[in-house]
Amino acid sequence: MRLLHFADLHLDAPFAWARPETARLRRRNRREALTRILALADEERVDAILCAGDLFEHERFTPDTITFLRESFARTDRPIYLAPGNHDWYSPRSPYALEAWSPNVHLFTEASLAPMPLADGLTLWGAAHRAPADTGPVFAGFKPDRGGIHLALAHASERSALPFQESGKEPHAPFDAAELEQAGITHAFVGHYHVARDRERHTYPGNPDPLEFGETEGRGVVLATVAADGSVERERRSVAVSQVHDLAIALDGCHHVDDVRQRIAMAITGLSGSVRVTLGGEVPAELPVEPRSLEQLGEHLDGFIVRSGALLPAYDLEAIHAESTVRGQFARDTLEIADEERRRRVLVTGLRALEGRADLEVA
Repeated sequence: MRLLHFADLHLDAPFAWARPETARLRRRNRREALTRILALADEERVDAILCAGDLFEHERFTPDTITFLRESFARTDRPIYLAPGNHDWYSPRSPYALEAWSPNVHLFTEASLAPMPLADGLTLWGAAHRAPADTGPVFAGFKPDRGGIHLALAHASERSALPFQESGKEPHAPFDAAELEQAGITHAFVGHYHVARDRERHTYPGNPDPLEFGETEGRGVVLATVAADGSVERERRSVAVSQVHDLAIALDGCHHVDDVRQRIAMAITGLSGSVRVTLGGEVPAELPVEPRSLEQLGEHLDGFIVRSGALLPAYDLEAIHAESTVRGQFARDTLEIADEERRRRVLVTGLRALEGRADLEVA
């Protein structure tokens, strides 16, 4: 049996960092990503489509979004199995319950695993989040009530991956990989983590279209072939619409604001979509670097953010130490700090404060 697995599309995501027109474009791109997913399913002639939650944002969805989903799902005759997550959680008042979905849409609505036969001897077990938080384990203690091969579909957090996932992720519906074997689950198709992750008994496809800057490669959808013995072969495909670039630009050697502007302009030439630039390096202490004033350089882009990273002011410290000034006395006082790195941070922070400047960060 051939399956297409995706998760974490997050239709109607806010993109709060972006200007309104950019946020609207990014939300349109998410719809186009779903269109690509369904087209790929038809092209590959998969037997079923699996969605492991966070299809949309429960707190932000619009009627138009639900209409789009209903009409998109109805255009394919392939079975679609949905396991709601913590963002699109199921309740009697959710769109999942109130909308009239096409017959090919199969929704898991219970917090515990429920069966859905896919073929003779092959069962898909799915569960839903019934609240936006505090969803407990779904695999612990589970035992199937029938024989054959058992697959699972859920929005769940594999505990060993927590330290390696994006910051701020809460462990909703946590599980240990060993619980899958104990439960008799041959393979679990899961969502929640936006980082793509393939393990022996579970698969995270990652978010299909970029949500944040700095996302790693490999995210998209997974085409999975389940053999008669339950073994799973996986193939990843990209369906992303949005172009997102995360650049680090060193400003070493820049002496004027025009130098800074030119270096940024050269770095973003030829790029499209959304770009985030992080400035670093060492620049003269008297050179003002104000990230917000540089964002006009990206007017040709859908979205452009400039931020300071390890951007250090260059001082002639030997000359400052010799000064008969408050600044010179302050600099000499810092020599009593034994830790070199701490001494540097205190010195540079103090010098910037004496100048009344805050445009350079102390790394």
